[in-house]
Amino acid sequence: METTGQFLSPTRQAEILPFETAPRPVVGFACDYPSGLSSGFHDHPRAQLLYAISGVMRVETQVSHYVVPPTTALFLPAGAQHAVSMDGPVAMRELFLREDAATRVGMAPKVIAVSGLLREVIVAACAEPVEWEPHGRGHHLAELALDEIARSTPLPLGLPLPRDPRLRRVVTLLRDRPHDRRSLEAWAELASASSRTLTRMFRAETGLSFRQWRQQARLTEALSALTMGVQPAKAAAIAGFESIPAFGAAFRAFFGITPGQARLLHPDARRRQAVGQEVSQPARGGAASTNHRRYAPRS
Repeated sequence: METTGQFLSPTRQAEILPFETAPRPVVGFACDYPSGLSSGFHDHPRAQLLYAISGVMRVETQVSHYVVPPTTALFLPAGAQHAVSMDGPVAMRELFLREDAATRVGMAPKVIAVSGLLREVIVAACAEPVEWEPHGRGHHLAELALDEIARSTPLPLGLPLPRDPRLRRVVTLLRDRPHDRRSLEAWAELASASSRTLTRMFRAETGLSFRQWRQQARLTEALSALTMGVQPAKAAAIAGFESIPAFGAAFRAFFGITPGQARLLHPDARRRQAVGQEVSQPARGGAASTNHRRYAPRS
């Protein structure tokens, strides 16, 4: 693994090395990270499927920015420079793919929806040893994981990043303050360019109009906030919406889930929902069920 900028600790690099060099086509790596941790730009000799069973990751490549909540995973090809930062505590469960396995999945970065089946397969793969039995459970998990990843529909959740330093200045401020209501003309003045030039450059460098880019940036920031447990009304304000129904419609059209469903991705919300369901559904014999299953994270 090579790093630039902020370096990963030598201890962390040593922990990851066996997974980057394992002889198996797919190996799972599990680690829990604290809020605010950032890896700095680095790359891996193997392709990755970045996934978190709880928490939200922000991943930046040289050309795109991704927000990765627990409903999605990000595939990165081998050698892709990227930086990962954690929005709140993150329980990461990722897969490293050998070159022959990665070619079955894709050659370019992509965000995919994570089904219930794929989630459980990833978690199970992370519980397997690095050198799992070639004809045992690990082999079947690897084959199923590759099949599920390849069959998943890519989602348009990568926010393209411009190269021009004037546009970079604008998009950095927009990501920090997505609710900022300044007009295109005001942003153009900040970029020391005319509004016509800013419009043309945005389209040329990102493939989106300024309005489309800002809308996507706002919705992804709202998604991050919802998965951290904020109320939909606050998320709507973050996204610059005065109407909660209008925000809900735009959010669902883009992500395919409602703001309320996104909020349930927060681990505390899921635990509260699970407890409520157990209390409301008494077990046979009239007693409430108290049987809980928890996954013990590997460190």
